[in-house]
Amino acid sequence: MAILIRGGTVVNADAARRADVLVADGVIQAVGDKLAAPAGAEIVDAGGAYVMPGGIDPHTHMELPFMGTVASEDFFTGTAAGLAGGTTMIIDFVIPSPQENLLDSYRKWRGWAEKAAADYSFHVAVTWWDESVRRDMGTLVAEHGVNSFKHFMAYKNAIMADDELLVKSFLRARELGALCTVHAENGELVFHLQQELLKRGVTGPEGHPLSRPPAVEGEAANRAIRLAQVLDVPLYIVHNSCRESVEAIARARGEGQRVFGEVLAGHLVVDDEVYRNPDFAFAAAHVMSPPFRGKAHQAALWNALQAGLLQTTATDHCCFCAPQKAMGADDFTKIPNGTGGVENRLHILWHYGVNTGRLTPSEFVAATSANAAKIFNIYPRKGVVAAGADADILVWDPKRRHRISAATHHQNVDFNIFEGIEVEGSNALTVAQGKIVYRGGELRAERSAGRYIDRPPYPDYYTAELARTAAR
Repeated sequence: MAILIRGGTVVNADAARRADVLVADGVIQAVGDKLAAPAGAEIVDAGGAYVMPGGIDPHTHMELPFMGTVASEDFFTGTAAGLAGGTTMIIDFVIPSPQENLLDSYRKWRGWAEKAAADYSFHVAVTWWDESVRRDMGTLVAEHGVNSFKHFMAYKNAIMADDELLVKSFLRARELGALCTVHAENGELVFHLQQELLKRGVTGPEGHPLSRPPAVEGEAANRAIRLAQVLDVPLYIVHNSCRESVEAIARARGEGQRVFGEVLAGHLVVDDEVYRNPDFAFAAAHVMSPPFRGKAHQAALWNALQAGLLQTTATDHCCFCAPQKAMGADDFTKIPNGTGGVENRLHILWHYGVNTGRLTPSEFVAATSANAAKIFNIYPRKGVVAAGADADILVWDPKRRHRISAATHHQNVDFNIFEGIEVEGSNALTVAQGKIVYRGGELRAERSAGRYIDRPPYPDYYTAELARTAAR
């Protein structure tokens, strides 16, 4: 059935204008003035509202096996919660165990994701190396629509990538026209600090941020950037949480290096006081990596987002409930790392970004949707309200208010890091694949409605870069 969204202000990353939007067959058919409604079309009155592209969360972990347990959010519940909050696509992570075949791991994650309610895609982590990994990276790019590979510089004795692995994987990704992404924390230093804290009797959640100070993130970010500089490959750094990593990105971009940065909604508004709460369950619920930082770091992150040094916002949505977090009751290093947020990212960014004047509505669209679509090569299919794009659309009421709470959210977790925040500005309606999936508090998510989205490599850019390098 066709949908005509009438009377709203269409907001894209580059401009905003009053226009109607006609949707049919899962695609935006037209954007223009006074569009005629086809017979039988549903009319949506968007007067006084913004009409924007659905959010893209480029960093989630649904039903992730991690630290001896499995994340409580599966691909259906997680993507359904995303739809309730205006996120119409996620990019999740395939994370092979060391020595696990990349293609086998990819197929396993694809099987889990078949229940998704919204569109999805995958980054694939490189956690070990031999000739089969090199070969499978090529197969993933050529046959499975994967154009980004993840590298964990943290988690020693598990999935940590050392410099040798980074060099080999970065070079292979360059050959394939794929983007390298990194989790930037110095795993050796984190491991050392964890052991020292435990020896001193620091076993509670307060030990988590102490073992992962900003310097270990800044060092790893700078090291990854310099490796990428020498190898002449573009780089995407996930979940930047501190001034030190932002400064490394700013320096590299100022030197002409192609480095992209991501920030989590949580790192923009939650500070490190949460780890000093005497209630173990409360403090442990906030344990994630990198940890939440002090307010000065939050200010640096907002400034970087405003300046374009950080291009995307995400959640690192990886949920563990209280009994799972209690696995680390006597040892903070055993608390499963992860928090939620896929349902609340857009609300938080609008309330603390647009409502405060830090972001314009168009900059909001860029940070929550368009930039991710461009960086991961699915624009203009995603990330824009324009004829020919997928009909993933939000009707956004800038005056709609609601209070965030675990008691009312759709996420399958017993805690919300934004608990009690009353936000102004919310999606009154979410359209995904041309269907209304959320309206005025009613969620209509359909199991297995989500599609796997291929993301092609970047041959034109890489061809030009290779030619430029050869000419030097």
